[in-house]
Amino acid sequence: MSALNYRHLHYFWVVAKEGGFARAADRLGMAVQTISAQVRELERSLGHQLLKPEGRGLVLTEAGQAAFSRAEEIFQIGQLVPHEVHEAATQRVQRLSVGLSDGLSKLAAHALLAPVLDTLNLRLVCHEGEVDQLLGELALHHLDLVLTDQPAPVNPTLRITSQLLASTPVDWWGPADLVARAQRSPSRPFPHVLETLPVLLPTRHASLRANLERWFEQHHIRPQVVGEFEDSALMSVFAARGLGVFPVSRLGADDLSMMGGLHLLGQTEVMEDVHGIYSRRGQNHPLVAKLLAARRGAGSEIRDEVTSEFAAEE
Repeated sequence: MSALNYRHLHYFWVVAKEGGFARAADRLGMAVQTISAQVRELERSLGHQLLKPEGRGLVLTEAGQAAFSRAEEIFQIGQLVPHEVHEAATQRVQRLSVGLSDGLSKLAAHALLAPVLDTLNLRLVCHEGEVDQLLGELALHHLDLVLTDQPAPVNPTLRITSQLLASTPVDWWGPADLVARAQRSPSRPFPHVLETLPVLLPTRHASLRANLERWFEQHHIRPQVVGEFEDSALMSVFAARGLGVFPVSRLGADDLSMMGGLHLLGQTEVMEDVHGIYSRRGQNHPLVAKLLAARRGAGSEIRDEVTSEFAAEE
């Protein structure tokens, strides 16, 4: 298969959006025959028919739908290029790319990023994913920092630094009616009242889930689990709509006010850890340095961890 001709792809994209060669020709200011010939050339290079007549117009074939979907992505992104080039040339944008692991409390992550959120011309880019995937992005310098609920893996081929940014208690919150129900049950005080309430929990891939299950065992509690969530912010939304009570790091509890209707049910000795992982290059990023300094000065719960090696040589 020959290399894709993006000019031909652009003509096809316009024809598909306009619904015919004549309207596409008017939009592009070109002859119908020219556009038709170049779309046919694209079909020959791809080896499949992309458009077929229907009534007085044209419709996409199955192959055409696949091509149009990708063309839509390509040219929508392309339309952003002039604006982003102008912005980069006229402003000093401070870009920070952060990876958030699936098991991490997103409410806590927002609190940890707070020291840089008022940065002038900040461009914050957040990616979610599995830890291994995010560390690969860190190695390629696509990310400046990874926030996760576990320290960096010990690996002699890696060169990254892992720092415990916070270790904070976990509290239980819930909608007003469920919290009021718990308070009307003096015979079953917190935390044993959790056996009488619908409970929401993080999924098992989160380190916090294992900590909570050990805590349940210590207190001989069998919770009524009605929902499991990868995202703590999503879990809080469902809780605010009355689905159940849920655990949340005290570090991120301030953001619960945005949900409305949530009340504190009880406090625990369970801790949630948040680790920051960064490469040598990331350590020199001014916003990463500011975040790390802010957490080092946040209190006695902050400690440095062992540095492992990561193949992210400069």
